Amino acid sequence: MNNTIFIFHGTEGYPEENWFPWMKEKLEANGCNVIVPQFPSPPVVPAKISEWFDVLEKYEKSINEDSILIGHSLGGIFTLRILEKLNFEVRAVVFVGTPIGVKPILNYDRDSSFSGFDFDWNIIKSKAKDFIVYQSDTDPYVGLENGKQLASKLNAKLTFVPNAGHFNKKAGYTEFPDLLEKLLEIIKIKK
Repeated sequence: MNNTIFIFHGTEGYPEENWFPWMKEKLEANGCNVIVPQFPSPPVVPAKISEWFDVLEKYEKSINEDSILIGHSLGGIFTLRILEKLNFEVRAVVFVGTPIGVKPILNYDRDSSFSGFDFDWNIIKSKAKDFIVYQSDTDPYVGLENGKQLASKLNAKLTFVPNAGHFNKKAGYTEFPDLLEKLLEIIKIKK
């Protein structure tokens, strides 16, 4: 099987924003298949998780034991819900600036209405060989405690990046070399 890597954007996101195109290009140059789906994410009305699963249906056959899932912001919540439904373990999962219900969260009500913040952590942590959690102390949307608790619940190491904001273009993240390096290490270990 090949390394299929998914990148799931967040609220009001799209595949061509932030560090996603750069990461896609770098990973494809290393022989990976990279999928960055476009999910419906209206600016004011909360996104509906059922609609995101409808989009994912098109790619479901590409998710396998060698897959790596990356969720940015609300895309991380979606990734948690995917893991709850899978009946196998994926290679690795990365969460970047993901809200899990610990306030402050700027759009708490909107994010909560997407899927709620009640997760089955025992099932989730059994669905990947490796978990990586990125969080910053200057994220204007997601408080640092979200990353700390997410890492704790998954028995993962928190990769704390000072002054990284929400790991988006506004915070200067059009590239993400640290994450690329970690992904290439994971892929190399598998081979």
